Amino acid sequence: MSGEETRQGVALTNLDKPLFDGAGATKRDLIDYLEFVGDRLVGGLRDRPLSVVRIRPGQEPFMQKNLPKYTPDWVARVTVWAESSRREVTYALCDDVRTLLWFGNQRAIEYHPTLLLADHTAGPTHLVLDLDPPPGEHFRQAVRAAELIREALRADGLAGAVKTSGAKGLHVFVPVVPGTAIEDAAAATRAVAARAERLDPALATTAFIREDRGGKVFLDSTRAGGATVVAAYSPRVRPGTPVSFPLSWSDLDGVHPGDFTLRTAAEALGDRDPWVLEMPAPQTLPADLVEEGHTIPIARVQAMHEGKRRARARRAAES
Repeated sequence: MSGEETRQGVALTNLDKPLFDGAGATKRDLIDYLEFVGDRLVGGLRDRPLSVVRIRPGQEPFMQKNLPKYTPDWVARVTVWAESSRREVTYALCDDVRTLLWFGNQRAIEYHPTLLLADHTAGPTHLVLDLDPPPGEHFRQAVRAAELIREALRADGLAGAVKTSGAKGLHVFVPVVPGTAIEDAAAATRAVAARAERLDPALATTAFIREDRGGKVFLDSTRAGGATVVAAYSPRVRPGTPVSFPLSWSDLDGVHPGDFTLRTAAEALGDRDPWVLEMPAPQTLPADLVEEGHTIPIARVQAMHEGKRRARARRAAES
């Protein structure tokens, strides 16, 4: 088989080369998968500034935000001022399968859209809880933590959809109505995590500092505002090339993240789009949830101050 061909007007090269060490797949496998999942993956990327994780042969993976100069003119894009780096960044908008295949040919394996659309005035589209189990084989703990999140949401009349992260944990997405303020969405996310933690503090924690988690599942509520999260159906740069795979809540107990890979996910999907099927309609955030969230310190800021305090205490103890 040739390592070069054209699909949907995109010239593809080196298709029969390994994707990366330990991938268990070739670049052709990646392109075949992206073409198969096509509109379903694009559905989660459309109109959202996109960052991708690429791997050049013989190099380490790297996150690409700014589009390279050689990007074809037909790739949609948006230029955003990045306050952190004090510069403009031109992001791709992956609005069609042709663009997806072009990225695949660039050896873009992971697809990380923002929670905000390119038009920021609509506000965030989802709350996201990232459930990160402790080191080791603890996916069952992540499943139990997801049920805590679901229970906390249900107590306030909310519902979400769940997917594997493609690594070792789970993501819960809660769709919200357009016009939700960024600060209110961030606050509500913190409140959901705090309420879930209170349901079973022996299992779950909101402690941002890793050494404070005590072997519990971390309920990460920091994916807010302009943050990114890996898209449903995106492959991951992990051994075996797993895929972030949408699930029904009733399926959680019977699966493992390794069940869904670049080679197996297509068969598991068939012609379905479970991310669309399982996603509730956009919801209005209850006032009590938002109010509680605004009383909870922002985890990254709190952790930064705590880290400085601990460093000062160590220096004082050593002097």
